[in-house]
Amino acid sequence: MTTSKETRALTAIRIGVALLIFIHGAARVAAGGVAPFGAWLEGQGFPVGIAWAWGVTGYELVAPALIVLRRFVSVLCLGHVGILALGMVMVHLPNGWFVVGLGRNGVEYSVLLILCLLMIAWAEWPGRKKSDAADGAR
Repeated sequence: MTTSKETRALTAIRIGVALLIFIHGAARVAAGGVAPFGAWLEGQGFPVGIAWAWGVTGYELVAPALIVLRRFVSVLCLGHVGILALGMVMVHLPNGWFVVGLGRNGVEYSVLLILCLLMIAWAEWPGRKKSDAADGAR
């Protein structure tokens, strides 16, 4: 059975990850980075890169708010996993594992976010008994 401590811990992770993703999208908008992101996507072979860039950015702004409000959590988390996985392959994987220290701009941060998002999606999956989360951890 899930304890109140486990519930609070999962809530903190859900909200924290949502805020991190929201900040990523908000910073892109604030810095005028959507158009350059769109141009980069076009250079990578995405047609209408600006539309893709706004789509990803919009998702990073709207989906985290819904995740915080516990609406469509599992599906939205899986959408973020897809975006992060593609970003890992296209941007971070060529730079290796480390984000800082022994490397720069690697995949480790994305792997951590993906792991957190998958666990949040699993814990919030519709119809899953909430006690399963605690049972799987033992």
